Amino acid sequence: MKRARTPSSPPADAPSHPPGAALELLVHGVGGASAPQMLNDPRTVRVTGDDTAAVHRRAGDLDAERRPAGDGRPVPEAYVWSNLTSGSGSRALWLLLLPFMVVNLAHWMRPASDGGGGAARGYALCVRLVALTLTVLFVAAACEVALDLVAWQCAGSRRCAAELPWFGFLSPDLSPGGWWTQPGRRLALAALAPTALTCLLWYLSHRTWNAYESQQPPDLHSRAPAASDTLSAAEAEDPVERPDDRTPLARPGFWYGRRLVARLRAAHTAAALLTVAATVTAPALGFDHRSGDSGPLTVLGVVVTGVIATGTALTVAVVARRGRSERLPDRRRDRARVRFLPLVAVGVLALAVGYAGWSRPGWRSHGRLPGDLAFGALALLQWALVLVLAVVAHALYRRAPATRTALRGFGGPAATVLACALAGVMAGGGAHRTAVWLDDTGPPAGGDAPLPGPPVLLSWQAAVLPPLLLVVVLVLAGLSAVTLHRARTGTADVRADYPEEHPPGPRTGLAGQAADEGAAAAAPGGPPDTTPEDAVRARHIALARAGAALTDRAPLVVGTLAAATLVCQVTALSAAWATRAVPTEAAAGAPEVVAGAVELAQTGGSWLVGAGFLLLVVAARRAYRDPKARRTIGILWDVGTFWPRAAHPFAPPCYAERAVPDLTWRVHTWTRRTRGRLIISGHSQGSVLAAAAAWQLAPRSRERVALLTYGSPLERLYGRWFPSCFGSAALADLHRDVDCWRNLYRRTDPIGGPVLLPGGRGPEVDGSPLKDPLAYGRTFTHPLPAPILGHSDYQADPVFARERERLLDRLRPSAVPSPRPDGEAGGPSG
Repeated sequence: MKRARTPSSPPADAPSHPPGAALELLVHGVGGASAPQMLNDPRTVRVTGDDTAAVHRRAGDLDAERRPAGDGRPVPEAYVWSNLTSGSGSRALWLLLLPFMVVNLAHWMRPASDGGGGAARGYALCVRLVALTLTVLFVAAACEVALDLVAWQCAGSRRCAAELPWFGFLSPDLSPGGWWTQPGRRLALAALAPTALTCLLWYLSHRTWNAYESQQPPDLHSRAPAASDTLSAAEAEDPVERPDDRTPLARPGFWYGRRLVARLRAAHTAAALLTVAATVTAPALGFDHRSGDSGPLTVLGVVVTGVIATGTALTVAVVARRGRSERLPDRRRDRARVRFLPLVAVGVLALAVGYAGWSRPGWRSHGRLPGDLAFGALALLQWALVLVLAVVAHALYRRAPATRTALRGFGGPAATVLACALAGVMAGGGAHRTAVWLDDTGPPAGGDAPLPGPPVLLSWQAAVLPPLLLVVVLVLAGLSAVTLHRARTGTADVRADYPEEHPPGPRTGLAGQAADEGAAAAAPGGPPDTTPEDAVRARHIALARAGAALTDRAPLVVGTLAAATLVCQVTALSAAWATRAVPTEAAAGAPEVVAGAVELAQTGGSWLVGAGFLLLVVAARRAYRDPKARRTIGILWDVGTFWPRAAHPFAPPCYAERAVPDLTWRVHTWTRRTRGRLIISGHSQGSVLAAAAAWQLAPRSRERVALLTYGSPLERLYGRWFPSCFGSAALADLHRDVDCWRNLYRRTDPIGGPVLLPGGRGPEVDGSPLKDPLAYGRTFTHPLPAPILGHSDYQADPVFARERERLLDRLRPSAVPSPRPDGEAGGPSG
């Protein structure tokens, strides 16, 4: 409902300012920009903020509020937040956490629901449980490399240990009677590697938690929490919007995830340490059972196993019990739980290491550790959770279907499938390449057999990569063909958008061409010298438009890739359990063509994983050093790190938990101090931050604020993929709250697009697409060819200044809208 607007007064200690103060708060988008670039002035001064994110002004505008410009133009300010997502090249390693980021995205892809609190809580629970399995998978892969391949297989092989001299003290053949040569002690020593990985993940999450999630949100609402604000038990566990709620982004506690991230970090750390403990304990317990010893050592092994199982159950319960609290800032601390879980897990790991390291003179390592069953059970659990998640997502979508929602509500399950596949490929690929390296130390000698290698399932997962890559190539080829076809057929539409240079009516032949040239020369602003129509120019513009339209086909690509990935992964799991052999061994009796194809797939998959891993790191470092490369992949990365860590605590941190409160504080304090007019001018991802800040504003501040967005992915990307937060109903609510809103976009922009408000209110915000390029050919105004701008330089278009002035006119003190009856729509924004 429309809020009644009440007059506000500045604080008693606020300085007086002349009437008519106006401010334009510029918020940059993907890739970032410096303050001098945004303000078009080399002399800028930081007004407020720090080295991470700050507001800047031109040096000559520091006291502009005391002397407003006579022409009424707003004073520009630049909010620079690029250091929140970029920085040193070491941040490129965050891309190795890509599966964690993708599963965190799946949490926010929940379909918008009309009621259905239980289903929504079930959706969030499934995503959190899948996220927990990803942590276990990563640590299990590290255990596979360090404990199984290195400490168990290679150290137990004379040939492998001889070729790697630094393994000599672990080998019973090279160091007979050595203290570390017993398998249990080798496993205990190797457990340091996955434990160090766990500590590193905990440290990164804790450090970024202090810098991002621990930022206090501003309390800008005019009233204190009333008794009616007390949350019910269900709402406290995982609150979801009710029909009378606004978008979750408007809730005071949305951008304050301190409690949840701390709790999830403790649970995931405990799960990782318990995984290491189980990997160390299982071989020792198996040997004790096989030896028939029923003494204290076997009893101790059973006790350790029981403690690990109890800790696992407790960890799952902590993850499952409670989600986000958003309706009010949740400043409570789960100190006991946050400290208890990791410390108990450390104690259990120490107990497991002591048990495995106990002297067992007759124990020799052979074969593989029991990883086939563990990895298979983990994969089966993941796909079962994905199936439940898909059922819940479909149920939520059917309650409030929206045609613009990506994949009809299956966006979250699709993202979860891709997250599991990415984690499996990265984990299995690392183990497979390590096994190849260790086994390539030389030919078997003295009857020493080759190393058994990683679990069978990991080899099958690598073998299905080439077929999956073939599907990706076919999809990309199909999209390329469609794009070229649209570019060829779109040249007529391009010429129709420039009627002053191409009068209507198709003309053919030399006579028609001459007539067209004469009409163009006679038109105002026409070319000084008549030239033949440039068909290449038309194709370039049409190709830019067709390429930009590929963004709208992203659901088709993601859906196809997720379906193919699911089929390939299920096939790999079924084949591994059915054959219990690596692909080449399973195809030994098959025809030569089949056996050759299987061998090629297994070898090619192994190399694809290794090459993909290296390319990921190289691309990440280049993206943070090369601004052009960062713009290429920046939109996907910034979308992923925009969202709070609601599912996985080891995902890259959410920069919006710093940026949105920054913007909210700046807008609120400036409007209260000056009682002036303010335009939040957001480009690309900056428009998403601007909208999120506008939702957080109190009504007394919002009545003096206008919103100008350009190149904005608000509906095209966020509205389609995150409908529960940015769906059509949420954007319509934003239009009611900030009815002075204008959105600019181009047909050549691959990121930005119209807002498409429902109920016939879209033109109030969107208007017509801007021309790009500004001129088709050479004119008196543009004697040189105008560039195709696409997603950049919106402020270079004359329409930008005109729309900004119209927004300021609507915000003049004499024209501030009076309170309207509940339910009455806001007036036009233009």
